[in-house]
Amino acid sequence: MYTKYALLVLLFFSFSFSHSQMPDNFGKVTDVEKNMEFYEKDPDANAVVLYERGDNYFEVKKNRILLIKEYHGKIKIFNEKAFDHGTIEIQLYHNKKASEKLTKLKAVTHYNGDKFNVLPSEVFTTDLTEKWREKKFTFPKLHPGSIIEYSYTIETPFDFNFSGWNFQTSIPVIYSEFNAKIPGNWSYNRSLSGFLKLDVNEAKVKTNCFQIEGIRDPADCEVLKYVMKDVPAFKVEEDYMLASSNYISRIDFELSEYRRLDGTSDKYTKSWKDVDREFRSDKDIGRQLTKNGFFEKNVPEKLLKEGDDLTRAKNIYKFVQKHFNWNEKFGIYGKARVKEAFEQKKGNVLEINISLINLLNTANIKTNLMLLSTRKRGLPKKIHPVMSDFNYGVAKLTIDGNDYLLDATDKYMPFGLLPFRALNHYGRVMDFKNESYWYDIIAHTKNKYHVRAQIKFDVQEQKGYGMLDMLNQGYEAVNTRIALDQYSEDEYLESWEENIKGDFTITNYKMLPERSDDSKISERFEFELENIINGDMVYFNPFLIRFFDKNPFTLEERNYPVDFGYNRRYKYDISILIPEGYQVHELPEAKVVKLGENMAFLKFQKNETAASIQVSFDLALNSSYFEATDYEALKQVFKHVTDVQSNSLIVLKKIGLGSGK
Repeated sequence: MYTKYALLVLLFFSFSFSHSQMPDNFGKVTDVEKNMEFYEKDPDANAVVLYERGDNYFEVKKNRILLIKEYHGKIKIFNEKAFDHGTIEIQLYHNKKASEKLTKLKAVTHYNGDKFNVLPSEVFTTDLTEKWREKKFTFPKLHPGSIIEYSYTIETPFDFNFSGWNFQTSIPVIYSEFNAKIPGNWSYNRSLSGFLKLDVNEAKVKTNCFQIEGIRDPADCEVLKYVMKDVPAFKVEEDYMLASSNYISRIDFELSEYRRLDGTSDKYTKSWKDVDREFRSDKDIGRQLTKNGFFEKNVPEKLLKEGDDLTRAKNIYKFVQKHFNWNEKFGIYGKARVKEAFEQKKGNVLEINISLINLLNTANIKTNLMLLSTRKRGLPKKIHPVMSDFNYGVAKLTIDGNDYLLDATDKYMPFGLLPFRALNHYGRVMDFKNESYWYDIIAHTKNKYHVRAQIKFDVQEQKGYGMLDMLNQGYEAVNTRIALDQYSEDEYLESWEENIKGDFTITNYKMLPERSDDSKISERFEFELENIINGDMVYFNPFLIRFFDKNPFTLEERNYPVDFGYNRRYKYDISILIPEGYQVHELPEAKVVKLGENMAFLKFQKNETAASIQVSFDLALNSSYFEATDYEALKQVFKHVTDVQSNSLIVLKKIGLGSGK
């Protein structure tokens, strides 16, 4: 049976290498490294990795095959902000039968020609979980200008820990090298992630490199060397991105095939046909999708029979949303039992959505399970099945030629919208009657936050009075419903008053049900503004509501895409009645900014009549995904967005105070 946890390396190398594969250069610090005050290629970096090397190979010790993982690294500390790099945490795996072992640990702080060693008594062991423990230590005598250096070896009987190497970190890296030796009996899939290129990419065959006990002739092995130089820091200071694992430059290994000496072999990389066949009979997935009889007996008959296909699908979706409470567990590779979950009215993602799929199929609406990965997890590999890439499952159905993706774990999601966490580009539809296939996740496109405002001034009371009509649609409506549900009305309105600039008070609030439905929600706020008129000149920023208080994009360079998850549109229209006895003295300048043909645009316009001023703001993000090459242009669009919202000023002047405009 195909394992649901990962494509584990189940067997490995019955051979022996010589001792340490690393050069013996520990403790050697150059004058250039000592005198470095900043890193020229990233002057703002708080620290830089001077050197980093890893070597993975296998040895036979006491008749036991062990994977040996050697590491050596040096980091230059420029200031106190980098002191957190002086605490090192090394995770070690264990089970009831075996444990990983940390050996040959050396750690030293270099400062002003002195060396301060980490003592064995300063290395602490903590149990993190049932199967993971951590070795942790902190470098002594840290100062700006210190160089911290450490090396260690991990001996592990768990072959699956031959996983790869990260070249990129949160700080820049001057030199990073990974070496490996792999015997010819084993074939590996390997993939380079990220946007950086290797400076060294070598693969050689070394003859007679290891001897298998009991076999007369020594065998060959593949010797690998990968190097990256001057690797920029991977900065995650900004929002709107998928999991960093999609973009950090690294090399991954996955066992593809093991060939025995007798000519037979085990293949670990399966085809999707193999996966389909095995999942069809799997007790936690395939068998759980065949419980139609149970659900037919335990739900109202009209739920499955009344109305057309779309009506029944919507009613079933609402029923499952209301019936279940999500336990916030995903459950792809754990126990899934839909009968128990239904009876307990609580379950993980798989239990809830497989229950939904069962009910839809019972109602004669053909529905399949679609496996995917959440946004905080890496994108699934398409080249070949790696089932550990998936951690989520939703329902996929087609009605009258229209495809729908449903996830009943979120009670706020209208029919056809996936929770934001699931908007991760594509998934694999497990159609067991035919064959599985990839399917692109297209997020709902009508996502709008539209504010219509009116304001008039009372010169005598020096106040402004007005009304805000807000229409939120799509994912923006979901956000509003969550806020309304989580807070009392007083708390909700108080939060609005705190967020709006000036002496702003809400005097009346109501929902507008006639303008609302499952996909949109409309609200009306009536308000007062104190001290808005105070003298002969009135200065007024028309943006009572600001969609972006600051530019979310501030990096000098971003080497990975911007991913909003879904298209967005922000509109703001306000009508301002000119108070009696005043005239327009100054209006903000109109502005139009575009990115590409229609990927993003900003339109800011104003219009003036004898009695009023109309201001219109329209920001459309018509694409949810922007390549790294579009980053600077997108940053400039948002620079104009924040400038328009913060610095647009309408100036009214009392009539009779000199010239007009």
